[in-house]
Amino acid sequence: MAVSVFTPRTEWAADPARTRGRRFPEPPSPARSDFRRDCDRIIHSTAFRRLKHKTQVFVSHEGDHFRTRLTHTLEVSQIARALARSLGLDEDLTEALALSHDLGHPPFGHAGERALDHCMQDYGGFDHNAQSLRVVTKLERRYASFDGLNLTWETLEGIAKHNGPLTDEDGGAIGRYEQDGLPLAFAEQRDEWDLEYWTFASAEAQVAAISDDIAYDAHDLDDAMRAGLFDIADLKPVGLAGEIYSEVKRLYPAAHPSRLAGEVIRRLIAALIDDVLQESKRRIVALGPHSAEDIRQARDPVIRFSAKGEEADRQIKAFLTPRMYREERVMRIMTDAETIVRDLFAHYLAYPKDMAADRVASDEAALVRQIADFIAGMTDRFAIEAHRHYFDSTPDLR
Repeated sequence: MAVSVFTPRTEWAADPARTRGRRFPEPPSPARSDFRRDCDRIIHSTAFRRLKHKTQVFVSHEGDHFRTRLTHTLEVSQIARALARSLGLDEDLTEALALSHDLGHPPFGHAGERALDHCMQDYGGFDHNAQSLRVVTKLERRYASFDGLNLTWETLEGIAKHNGPLTDEDGGAIGRYEQDGLPLAFAEQRDEWDLEYWTFASAEAQVAAISDDIAYDAHDLDDAMRAGLFDIADLKPVGLAGEIYSEVKRLYPAAHPSRLAGEVIRRLIAALIDDVLQESKRRIVALGPHSAEDIRQARDPVIRFSAKGEEADRQIKAFLTPRMYREERVMRIMTDAETIVRDLFAHYLAYPKDMAADRVASDEAALVRQIADFIAGMTDRFAIEAHRHYFDSTPDLR
């Protein structure tokens, strides 16, 4: 008889029956919880479909088997649901947050983000997390009664704060935003509907965030090996990943390297998930929460790697940085990608009507933000074709 891994909902999980609601009230669905409706709205959004043709690390035409933002997002969602189920959390809210975490990413991954941030440096900068919030509250236009997707407070909170609090209790920006202040989308949202930026988000949001780390670690290793940037045997000195490789090699000494790689990646994901489960359960017992609000008000996140897991995560990223993220060919492609984004930004600033928008903003700051929204919504393919249309020479991202 199979053993069920389902854990009943805990008292500190987010409860759709107690949601703080939507900014624009809507009648409830007889068939779906509010969090399930949020998840479905995200799946049906234009921004979600565009993730299919947005870069993860390699540009999309490198090959059919490399991750895109969409396949990465689906993998994050699978890991997040597994964690949520084992911890007794709301799976629908967790899935909604996993599926929405990259909606604000521009074309060409972090290279596109760097380029847009540079172009926007005098207008509040560009941040993909803030842009994700902007997408679901303003830029999606699928409903007659409101802009955005009108998601629940809990989903918006998780999109904004899945990496932790954004401000102190007095409203001062902290962490990565301390020096330059909150990105505009976060500041606008605070004025329109307070998401309590000074607290942690729900455990469901924390699960989505750490699932992103697990997916990055495992699947960037997989993509880099597929691209020939290093061999599976090179993982041997890399902490937990190396331990798993040595065990797999002992068990399957004659296996083809591609099968060894698949087995290592599979076991690495399982090991990291198990590490998060054990450490999170320990933290939850120590905190003794009785509600989702107790999770928000805690001094530290409850969903974390153990010290060993954090070290494994650090070692994998340290291994990948010179071999993948800063590898010479990858860096050249990303530099060329930044050029495409900067060129397009300059073009639309000079010729805003080329955006073919229903209305072009007349105020300079609003126009610059409109251009950033337009470019951020582009797929890699659309950005490349637009550049070819307006410029005599377009970099070959290969």
